Amino acid sequence: MNKQLALIGFGEAGETFATAAQWGKTAVAFDIDRAREHAIEAAGLSVAGDRAAALGGTPLAFSLVTADSALAAAHQCAAEMGAQALWCDMNSVAPDTKRRAAKAIEAAGGRYVDVAILAPVRPGALQVPLLVSGAAAEDACARLSDLGFANVRAVGDAVGQASAIKMIRSVMVKGIEALTDEMMAAAEAAGVAEEVLASLDASERGDGWATRAAYNRKRMRVHGARRSAEMEEAAATLSALGVDPVMTRGTVARQRAAAGGKREERDAA
Repeated sequence: MNKQLALIGFGEAGETFATAAQWGKTAVAFDIDRAREHAIEAAGLSVAGDRAAALGGTPLAFSLVTADSALAAAHQCAAEMGAQALWCDMNSVAPDTKRRAAKAIEAAGGRYVDVAILAPVRPGALQVPLLVSGAAAEDACARLSDLGFANVRAVGDAVGQASAIKMIRSVMVKGIEALTDEMMAAAEAAGVAEEVLASLDASERGDGWATRAAYNRKRMRVHGARRSAEMEEAAATLSALGVDPVMTRGTVARQRAAAGGKREERDAA
């Protein structure tokens, strides 16, 4: 059976996709960690002994390596791909990194698309949202859909657009996680976690993010000086509780910058 797909890297994402889709021997996988060969076989895929064996004669490849290996993988694999073969870079890296990877793939005659995975692959699997950008985005979307992915959308014809959406979105998603951890560490240290959480529930808003973002930024412009001063005190509170206020110090800086860098004069009372 002809190879239709090569997976370069077979970690959690590759294993999850392959197991859910049941691509079988139409797909081949290569991972630099030879211990992953058992997982490749268990998913029903062919095991490639090297990059050339995985990519030779294969029209479509998924790059699913670690973020710090994404650019190197593109350079290492570019020469092994056939002319006009499609490289779907699914790694979570900056737009500039993807643009550099695209140059390597395209210089060798391949085609490159930027694919952003917007949710955890487990349990999402083939339902996970995929954003695709690049000159071959429409072709890539069609191929991804044929492979069983159910939530695929092209967002532009420039490499970097899809990853920009993911990276900027991650500022909020991962930032909220980090803020939550910082808040809960202090709340638990102070013995007031239940009351803090209850007060947050009571003040929760149901607005969409467009409305919420506009509201938050307006409030920062108007009240940023006062709020930065308040957050300096919040940082001091966390420090006294033995919690490093990493995120809170950043909030001080962003609030003050939104207010034009002004400090508010406060009464001694």
